[in-house]
Amino acid sequence: MEVLRIENIAKSYSGKEAVRGVSFTINEGTIFGLLGPNGAGKTSIIRIITTITGADTGSVHFCGEPLNEHSPELIGYLPEERGLYKKMKVGEHLLYLARLKGLSRQKAKEALNYWMDRFEIADWWGKRVDELSKGMQQKIQFISTVIHEPKLLILDEPFSGLDPINTNLIKSEIRRLRDEGTTIIFSTHRMEQVEEICEEIALISNGKKVLSGHVDEIKNRFKENHFEVELSKAENLDISGFGEIIEKDLNRVKLHLDEGKTSSELLLHLLNKGHQVTAFREILPTLNEVFIKQVNAKN
Repeated sequence: MEVLRIENIAKSYSGKEAVRGVSFTINEGTIFGLLGPNGAGKTSIIRIITTITGADTGSVHFCGEPLNEHSPELIGYLPEERGLYKKMKVGEHLLYLARLKGLSRQKAKEALNYWMDRFEIADWWGKRVDELSKGMQQKIQFISTVIHEPKLLILDEPFSGLDPINTNLIKSEIRRLRDEGTTIIFSTHRMEQVEEICEEIALISNGKKVLSGHVDEIKNRFKENHFEVELSKAENLDISGFGEIIEKDLNRVKLHLDEGKTSSELLLHLLNKGHQVTAFREILPTLNEVFIKQVNAKN
C-alpha cells in the first residue's frame, strides 16, 4: 500500500530554488533512503513532508490523503540536530513529548515503560538529560520519535554518537518496526549504512532527483563488467580476447570483461588453460561510487 506520494514539489527561499520538481513514492513497510550531498535539498523535502513548511508547487499525499494539519500525528521525525530539554528528567521529558503526540497519560506511561524495558534503561527514568552521554541521549531521542507508533518514521543521521553495540541495537529496532508495517525514510551521508538497511533510494542533487529505484537494481544498472577471480596462482594468466587485467597479486585478479564476452566463457577459458579457480564473482559498484559519479555528473 502506498504511504507517501510526492509529485513535482518545488520550494524556494528568497528566490533561490531549494527543491525543483521532485517526485517519488514510498510504499508501506519500506526503508527508503533519501540521499544527497550537503545543500542538495533533502532537509527542505523533509520539512515539507512534516508540514514544517509547505511546498510552493506540487502535491504531497500521505496515507491516501493530501497532507494536512493532522498528518504530523502519524509521523515521527528524528532530526539531525537533536532537540532534548537538557534540564528535564528523562521520564517526565518523554512523557511530555508523548502527550504532545496525542497519547493519554496512561498510554504514554505504558509505551514509555515498554521502550525503556526494551532498551534496558529503566533506571534512567529519574536522571536529567544533561547527565547522559551523547549516545544515551540519542537513544532517548529515538524513543521520543517512535513512542506514538508513527505510520511514517523519518530518521536523519540516526546513528550519530552511537557506539557499534548501540548502533546495531537501533538498526535492529528499525528493521523490526519495518517488519511491523512502519514506513521509514532514512537520510544519511554514510553510504555503507544505506546499502545495509535500505531497500529503495532517491538521490537528490541541486534540488532535483537524479536517481531512484531499488538498491540492487541501481547497483546492477551502473555495473562496469568487472570481475574478481581467485586462483591457486595468478602468474602467467592470459585473458587475451576476453578483456584486460586491472589489478593482480599472487592469487587474485581484478579484470574488465570485454563487451560481447560472457563470464561463463571466461571461466571455461581459465579452466581449459589449467588454472585452478577457487572463487569467481562479479564486482558491483558500491552506492558510494554511484553517488559520487552521479553527483559529479550533475554538477
